[in-house]
Amino acid sequence: MGKKIYVGNLPFTATSESLSEVFAPFGTVGSSKIITDRDTGRSKGFGFVEMADAAAADTAIAQLHGSDLGGRSLTVNEARPMEKREGGGFGGNRPGARDSRQSNDRW
Repeated sequence: MGKKIYVGNLPFTATSESLSEVFAPFGTVGSSKIITDRDTGRSKGFGFVEMADAAAADTAIAQLHGSDLGGRSLTVNEARPMEKREGGGFGGNRPGARDSRQSNDRW
């Protein structure tokens, strides 16, 4: 079974293809993805790599964590499941949020 790897502190010029090339010497790269801002399309400076072999992934993590890519020291570790975020957005059910359905008789 494979392993998903988090790669942080990426240079903003990094692409999914260049990220795959960094991990390829350690084993088969199933996929790589740079996370981008949905509004601007610009890289957020981190991404994920999936490697087919867990042992190869562990070797890649050990060898690449702290290594230099484009003048930046990489953060490389096993990816953790995304934590559920509460609330967010405009309005919503957060304390102090104003109900947008209220009539606005003052105006």
